[in-house]
Amino acid sequence: MIQIEYPDHHFRMKEEGGKEFIFDEIRRSWLRLTPEEWVRQNFVQYLLQVKRYPSSLLALEKRILVGELFKRFDILVYDRRHQPWMLIECKAMEVPLSGPTLEQVLRYNIAVPVPYLTITNGNACVVFQKKDDSLSALPALPDFAE
Repeated sequence: MIQIEYPDHHFRMKEEGGKEFIFDEIRRSWLRLTPEEWVRQNFVQYLLQVKRYPSSLLALEKRILVGELFKRFDILVYDRRHQPWMLIECKAMEVPLSGPTLEQVLRYNIAVPVPYLTITNGNACVVFQKKDDSLSALPALPDFAE
């Protein structure tokens, strides 16, 4: 597993009706602050600030058709040709990065084929490269220049 050290970032937060909200800079909207949203927002900042992925090539929580069901992926990174490149599934910090989480991102990968799959719970992440119908774990997130 890859340990993630998140960069310092001043998130815009507000409380409304007794509920906390966080401003999503990519979608430019206020979202309910859930444990999974906290992980997603911090992971996006890691991608932008540490890994230097371009913000214009990130898509968050878009609806896809998986079989006959509509689902939403957490983060999709496109390559410079605007082709899907990395699918990222975020879970709350207390959710273990185990088989069910990997199976979920693999199901999404049927609808959105990508060479890289990532699962994270905020504490750590696991990155896989998909090649010729096999998965290999990577020691780090790939640099965007690849």
